[in-house]
Amino acid sequence: MKTLFISLFASCLFLAGLSADEPASVPVDQGFTQTLVMVAIAIFFFYFILWRPEQKKRKMLDAQRSAMKKGDRVLAMGILGTVSKIKDETVIVRMVDGAEVEFLKAAISQVYSDEEAGKKE
Repeated sequence: MKTLFISLFASCLFLAGLSADEPASVPVDQGFTQTLVMVAIAIFFFYFILWRPEQKKRKMLDAQRSAMKKGDRVLAMGILGTVSKIKDETVIVRMVDGAEVEFLKAAISQVYSDEEAGKKE
């Protein structure tokens, strides 16, 4: 048991001695500049690939929701229906069987106007 601890301790000292002799591989001034460049590239990537298209999609959907009127077909949480009544924050949607369900405007994922619904049928 004693020999196991001694050999383990000796191997730790040996490994610590190897790593202490190696110089730093990247100079400090170049490392900071490279880090700033990589962060700038990441921000650029996230803005143009992720955030900007999502903002455009959100604005388009908000415009559709605000232009919604009675009689439009909507898709809300996978349920298709016709707008029966529009309130401040909610919309009452009539389904095919005549049942009416009240949804938040934010739950509506697509709006089909009367013209679009007529073209599809």
